[in-house]
Amino acid sequence: MRSSFDQPSWWQRLRPIAHGYDGPLLAVVMVLAAAGLLTMYSVGFDHGTRFVDHGRNMLLAAGLMLLVGQVSPQRLMAMAVPLYTVGVMLLVATALFGLTRKGATRWLNLGVVIQPSEILKLAMPLMLAWWFQRREGQLRLPDFAVAAGLLLVPVALVAKQPDLGTAILILSGGLYVIFFAGLSWRLIAPVMLAAALAITAVIVSADSICEPERVWPMIRDYQKQRVCTLLDPTTDPLGKGFHIIQGMIAIGSGGLSGKGFMSGTQTHLEFIPERTTDFIFAAFGEEFGLAGAVGLLLAFCVLIGRGLWIASQAPTVFSRLLAGAITLSFFTYAFVNMGMVSGILPVVGIPLPFISYGGTAMVTLGLALGMLMSISRSRGLMQR
Repeated sequence: MRSSFDQPSWWQRLRPIAHGYDGPLLAVVMVLAAAGLLTMYSVGFDHGTRFVDHGRNMLLAAGLMLLVGQVSPQRLMAMAVPLYTVGVMLLVATALFGLTRKGATRWLNLGVVIQPSEILKLAMPLMLAWWFQRREGQLRLPDFAVAAGLLLVPVALVAKQPDLGTAILILSGGLYVIFFAGLSWRLIAPVMLAAALAITAVIVSADSICEPERVWPMIRDYQKQRVCTLLDPTTDPLGKGFHIIQGMIAIGSGGLSGKGFMSGTQTHLEFIPERTTDFIFAAFGEEFGLAGAVGLLLAFCVLIGRGLWIASQAPTVFSRLLAGAITLSFFTYAFVNMGMVSGILPVVGIPLPFISYGGTAMVTLGLALGMLMSISRSRGLMQR
């Protein structure tokens, strides 16, 4: 017979902490993480300690997710302004005193070398969600103008480093918040139309605008080369077009069911550049084929759908905007990465979430998931 003074079991102690985490979101993240580990074992088994490091990074991200999931959205909102301010100050310091590697000034030595632009991936949606929460019920066009200013400052600083991939992620995260805050379609539609016309003009006149002597205003030479290589990678098959061509060959050679686990010839004969990072989807498509690629796409769709559902059920404007922006940021990661590997978007160096190798990116994903868990958890606690 148990005494009333018996110590509670481990499960009884952990149950209050575990209660409230979003089960479907956690399940789909575990599926993606398993796919990432499986793929990394195949593509990275002869690539040093990539597989072990990838597993360690995942464990770190999981710990951060569970930890941040315990933080209330109110505390997250209180961190928005300080985190954004520190992030922008570090970007300015990077521009003035940063470390330059391979022609890019992206890193800052503070005793430990950091990349401040990573902070803004999360600080930007936090800041704009905080701003629109404060303006709830009295939004006017000048409020959207202020939000645009808050967004463009860090985007310009990151683009100048240059780091186009990170600038795109920061820009998209901020634009999602502005869109969900209620920006009128009368302002969105003209911008989208102008962008579509510009893209069409570039495609139609590709032969002339990609001539070596042509200069593109505000565009660096390597960025121009990426666009021109996308339009016709065969113009430089052993140079700028090599990544795209080999990625498409690998994906196409996988066929319907793939060549099999650890049997990808393009992958293991090292024809795919950056096969553990930016181009890991090409290796995945070669080994698991169209069926595997569709399964991966469905998993990302479930992740995005669940995140948007959490956003729709969020109790406050801040929570709703933050959850929506974080969720669609996952969409941006996946869409841009798969698009550049498949040859429909320029190569900009954006990883595939939970699949690509990278400690900093994995930590950022863990923190973002923790914020989603926090918002879902707060909704569950309010309903109890």
